[in-house]
Amino acid sequence: MVVYAILDGMPRPMPIDPKLGINARMASISATQAPTSQPGPDGRRDLKSLPKAHLHLHFTGSLDVPTLIELADAMGQSLPEELTDARAFTTPATTKGWFRFQRFYDIARHVVIGEAAMRTVVDTAARLDAADGSRRLEIQIDPNSYAPAVGGIINALDIVLDEAVTASRRYGVQIGVIVAASRLRHPIEARTLARLAARQAGQLPGDVVGFGLSNDEWAGDTTAWEGAFRIARNAGLPGVPHGGELRGPDHIRTVVAALHPARLGHGVRSAEDLRLLDDLVEQGIALEVCPSSNVSLSVYQTLADVPLRQLVDAGATVALGADDPLLFIDRLCDQYAIARDVMGFTDEQLAGLARSSIRASFAPDVDKAQWLAEVDAWLGS
Repeated sequence: MVVYAILDGMPRPMPIDPKLGINARMASISATQAPTSQPGPDGRRDLKSLPKAHLHLHFTGSLDVPTLIELADAMGQSLPEELTDARAFTTPATTKGWFRFQRFYDIARHVVIGEAAMRTVVDTAARLDAADGSRRLEIQIDPNSYAPAVGGIINALDIVLDEAVTASRRYGVQIGVIVAASRLRHPIEARTLARLAARQAGQLPGDVVGFGLSNDEWAGDTTAWEGAFRIARNAGLPGVPHGGELRGPDHIRTVVAALHPARLGHGVRSAEDLRLLDDLVEQGIALEVCPSSNVSLSVYQTLADVPLRQLVDAGATVALGADDPLLFIDRLCDQYAIARDVMGFTDEQLAGLARSSIRASFAPDVDKAQWLAEVDAWLGS
């Protein structure tokens, strides 16, 4: 892992134009990760070599336990056992349960203070995603959470975007950034974030690729964030709000009507209303499904209860995601293993999930085409 020793305010690397070498570097790295079409001794292909996109990953939550401990040690901070025991955090699907989850997330976030720590988060996410076969990572951040230590939200976002370029080149994973407003902050602040995100909009590594809304799904009036999403949409930024995890179909309808999403963060509870699910399929709204976190947050009691098969069979575009692996432990590839081992997905069906994740990403079409071809190569077709 790379844990940066730079201090805030020191010179940063200049952003790198992808046309001047980053794509060639990424292609070189991808070649060393060439997918195999040969099944292993058990007749199943290696999931880590399956090319895929990771579209639901939160900033601090993307860390692994060893890196969190290193960051805490560097700051002289102690951490509760719940963040260091490498066991999945669990809590009831209630307001009190969500508060407990948020409290531990905030403890971890208070270790990510300053430019060096923020760069370490991006680097770690890229490194671990590369090991899981990810070709595209769209990581989500609320700059307000990190702004005080780096001189404001503009600097906070610039640090993340700049490191996204560097980490993309280093590990061969394209990293786009989703700027996400929080339901726990005033909707007017979300409009400020949307305008900031619009200034950096694009599709390439180090660009802002989408605009989200996260945190407790029960908090606030969803329609109050319509203005922020309209600002982002007018700038060409697709919407990726959370919805359909803690709350059910009626709230999904509100999210869709008010915020016009291209993807839904979770959306898994659309399975409770087949007419709604059909509408999402017809509108082409992709679902970012995170089985491990659904169980850790007690949305479902067991992994077998997560309706992934039902969503896929209904024709939904599903992108598996890890959500907050720091707390839930399982990373991206583990979600594919769950689909295989718990839900009975075949290699062909797992390849279908990988294709869906790639198609639902906001990457340039030329890159999607390359990765889709790599999925075909993984299958040996």
